[in-house]
Amino acid sequence: MNTKQLAAAGLISLFSISAGAKDLDITITNLTYGVYFTPIIAAAHNGGTNIFTSASDASAELQALAEGGDISGVSGTLAAAGADLVENPAAGLLSGSASSSFTLSAAKGNRYLSLAAMMLPTNDGFVGLDSWKIPRKNGTYTILLNAYDAGTEANDELIVGGAGGAPGVPGIPAAPGGDAGVNGTGISDPQSNGKVHIHRGIVGDDLLNAGQSDLDKRVHRWINPVAKVTVTVSGKKH
Repeated sequence: MNTKQLAAAGLISLFSISAGAKDLDITITNLTYGVYFTPIIAAAHNGGTNIFTSASDASAELQALAEGGDISGVSGTLAAAGADLVENPAAGLLSGSASSSFTLSAAKGNRYLSLAAMMLPTNDGFVGLDSWKIPRKNGTYTILLNAYDAGTEANDELIVGGAGGAPGVPGIPAAPGGDAGVNGTGISDPQSNGKVHIHRGIVGDDLLNAGQSDLDKRVHRWINPVAKVTVTVSGKKH
């Protein structure tokens, strides 16, 4: 094959890849009152890849995300599997009622959409979308997301500062709204379910300088769903 033929073959290959791509215009809205989402990771990936699986053990990468908001491990795993990624589209925390919009181009073969972010203040709670199949038909779709518990840390509801965000270190790293209490004795939680499961929410109390919990039940409680995702799909069929 001569140089011109090689160049032509390369153009054909490039066209074939782009022709199968789907563009996803995505908006995620935090539906809670006083809970924040840490940096979000979103990915279009193949059917053999995921960020989390309900009723299964959390990976070390998911544990780091759910306990401390660290998306680097999840990002590395997805990238190694050839996923198309968007990291931290909100450029930081996403507060209650706020939205973040971004575009994700899904290459041919990456037919599933997943998304995750830690919820603060929680011990190991996260908002997640697991392997939503990207529709072949172009259009706008709405997905409601639940809060999940990674099952890796007891929900003691105590704010302990930044160290609490390290995997395996008890406690909540921060309450971004500055609306949590102090001097809690800790919620009794033996964490009998060590699998990824729907989060039960927080217990909380209204004692800012005492009580069992450092979380304020008037601010930090939620009812599922905790997020709304709107996806506008365009481009060629996969």
